[in-house]
Amino acid sequence: MEGDKGTVCVTGGTGYIGSWMIMRLLDQGYHVRTTIRSDPENKKDISFLTSLPGASEKLQIFNADLSDPESFNAPIEGCVGVFHVATPVDFEDKEPEEIVTKRTIDGALGILKACLNSKTVKRVVYTSSASAVLFNGKDEDEMDESFWSDVDLIKSLKNFGGSYMISKTLTERTVLEFGEKHGLDVVTIIPSFVVGPFICPKFPGSVRTILSMVLGDKDQYSHLLNTSMVHVDDLARANIFLLECPTVKEGTFVPQWP
Repeated sequence: MEGDKGTVCVTGGTGYIGSWMIMRLLDQGYHVRTTIRSDPENKKDISFLTSLPGASEKLQIFNADLSDPESFNAPIEGCVGVFHVATPVDFEDKEPEEIVTKRTIDGALGILKACLNSKTVKRVVYTSSASAVLFNGKDEDEMDESFWSDVDLIKSLKNFGGSYMISKTLTERTVLEFGEKHGLDVVTIIPSFVVGPFICPKFPGSVRTILSMVLGDKDQYSHLLNTSMVHVDDLARANIFLLECPTVKEGTFVPQWP
């Protein structure tokens, strides 16, 4: 374990990516604050976080929700960096897309305003998604930060998880525009299909899908044949690198396996 590197906040700490990032940040010497949604009727078992090495001394857990943007003020105050990972995941489109997108954008803006008001946050790293890039109507083998998914195209395709794709696209645009307008150092990271081990109690959907290749479920793994992937540990380390590296400029970064 390395020396104290200051305090950072990870939103969405009980999720697949967020929990793995917390583990790596603690291991690298950070004090970590994380946010979880409060649900009195279904209390979450967070022992998988509180039992991490170093957690008793260096991990604080706060209740916060994207539907209440100001709830992020307390966990962000005094932090040197923020990793915004939390996002509504509604692949079955149980809620109208407009509601999901508004909640996601409003929550992100609340987090960015808290970062701005803190006077201590040096950089925000926002976890976006490859779905914010891929659905652009162009047949390209390589894409860079100039590519954006076309929201109207996503709506017309009526894909599974369309509201997630739209909310990720519009939220990433919003956080980058906010950073540029207000002088806040914001970088976004665009992971593709995230795979690898997990410490959260809920079985990650992406890991379940990748296991279809082992279990012989052709309907599932046929979708993976042309899919880029990234290991969750590489993604966590890329997030930390983007926070720490002084030469990184504001913008978008894509981690993935070759």
